[in-house]
Amino acid sequence: MRSLPEADPGLPDIRSPFRYLWWNARMQLPSLLGGIAFATAWWVVQALVPAVLGKGIDALTAKDGGELLTWSAILLGLGLAQAYTGIMRHRLAVYNWLAAAYRTVQVTARQAARLGATLPKRLSTGEVVSVGNSDIAHIGSSMDILLRGTGSIVAIVTVTVILISTSLPLGLMVLFGVPVMAVAVGPLLRPLHRRQKAQRDLTGELSTRSADIVAGLRVLRGIGGEQVFAEHYREESQRVRHAGVAVSRVESLLEGAQIILPGLLVAAVTGVGASFAVGGQITPGELVSFYTYAVFLIGPMRTLTEAADKLTKGHVAARRVVRILSIEPEVSGGDGTSEGGVLRDSYSGVTLQPGTLTAVAAGAPEDAIAIADRLGRYTDGDVTFGSADLATLPVEEVRSRILVADNGARLFTGRLRDELDVRGGASDGEIRQALHAACAEDIVEALPEGLDAQVAEAGREFSGGQQQRLRLARALLADPEVLILVEPTSAVDAHSEARIADRLAKARAGRTTLVCTTSPLVLDRTDHVIYVEDGRAHAEGTHRELLGSSPAYAATVTRGED
Repeated sequence: MRSLPEADPGLPDIRSPFRYLWWNARMQLPSLLGGIAFATAWWVVQALVPAVLGKGIDALTAKDGGELLTWSAILLGLGLAQAYTGIMRHRLAVYNWLAAAYRTVQVTARQAARLGATLPKRLSTGEVVSVGNSDIAHIGSSMDILLRGTGSIVAIVTVTVILISTSLPLGLMVLFGVPVMAVAVGPLLRPLHRRQKAQRDLTGELSTRSADIVAGLRVLRGIGGEQVFAEHYREESQRVRHAGVAVSRVESLLEGAQIILPGLLVAAVTGVGASFAVGGQITPGELVSFYTYAVFLIGPMRTLTEAADKLTKGHVAARRVVRILSIEPEVSGGDGTSEGGVLRDSYSGVTLQPGTLTAVAAGAPEDAIAIADRLGRYTDGDVTFGSADLATLPVEEVRSRILVADNGARLFTGRLRDELDVRGGASDGEIRQALHAACAEDIVEALPEGLDAQVAEAGREFSGGQQQRLRLARALLADPEVLILVEPTSAVDAHSEARIADRLAKARAGRTTLVCTTSPLVLDRTDHVIYVEDGRAHAEGTHRELLGSSPAYAATVTRGED
């Protein structure tokens, strides 16, 4: 089987689930059409087998050896053709399933990267995770079923033509019986669609709840809230279970309809065909053909019902994907350029001079975070970078030149070396320098495999202080033009904090750095301190100057009272 397509599918501008499924089909149109052709041939070959079998029985009844050999050879040929087309149909079905499923992963991952900080504000973690957990399987299945579904329609038409040409009454029974059975299962699809959507919504909420519990398990155990949250999770899990049972009820009716309705048609066709054979209107071979056709039609009929079910599930899954794709980033860029220089936030008055280590000490921590977000272009603001308005620069350029590192960042699963050197170009010496500046050498030395050790999900094997130091090393290793650190030492002890403060200035010498903190140990080692109150700069100077000239600043950094 050929490999999956590696071409970048881009981000489609799609606002409806049906259009998303149609776009996915067009993206793999050659393989989809090839699969439909093989599936159609596979079904048609099977549809011809009963007719050939009946001719062979008639030849046997007439004791015509030549005819018997001829029809036996044709039957052998049909068997070989069925084997080949069946293999190719299955291979292309798997290919189309994988292509559609993982194309969905590509576009949602690309959209998540494009949205950045906007995504967690608009959607819960569970909703995004559900796309990769279950929705891609349903979208893949909706592409897969198109092959057999289209072929089954052709097979039903072929059988109907053969039956009508042999016996008009029996042919008409099949011709009208198949649509009646298709209409009969229609009323089950709407409630199935509705219940599947409700189940997926509840599953997404439960995934969010479980992610929150796992992330905060250490805190929950510390305050004794583990049992309370476990009970909440149990209640939500039961709601998901009840929703799943509700879906299963409709699916069980659908499965039953797939058996009983074709069975009724088989019984009717066989009974009428037997009466015609007794009356001499058809030959024994034709009676066997009619019975075999009636049994054969169960397959295409079940496939049509299966297609209705899978396309419904695919539509529900595509709705979640479209919801993610329809979100627009809160900020956008232009096509301007900037040679860099002074970075200034007009609203607060915070100004970062090139090559200096600046600190922002805010009376309210959220004020410092808001300033960092504006300077990093995570929220709109009147910010200039050199002579250019920051909003006019491409977002990709801003992200590569200005790095905002806060305590909400995560360590991902993988080699520690790769987690620290995210751009993949640092030498071992540069990594050691970054670890030294972040006072994190002891963390790596304690690992048996050192930098090649595997990091668990979210770095849960490290303590809060260790994670913070590793995140700082990662930020330093990225070596951006402007580095903005939000409370980089809040979880470390005083001795480590003092060493980090000393080493940070040396590691960022000649580069623009802003540290948002109220720690006296860090503030005392910066070139310039800006005191922010109510979102605006109220005083500037060195740490020691502000201690004497600004009582409000002194009260903030010494945890005293004004």
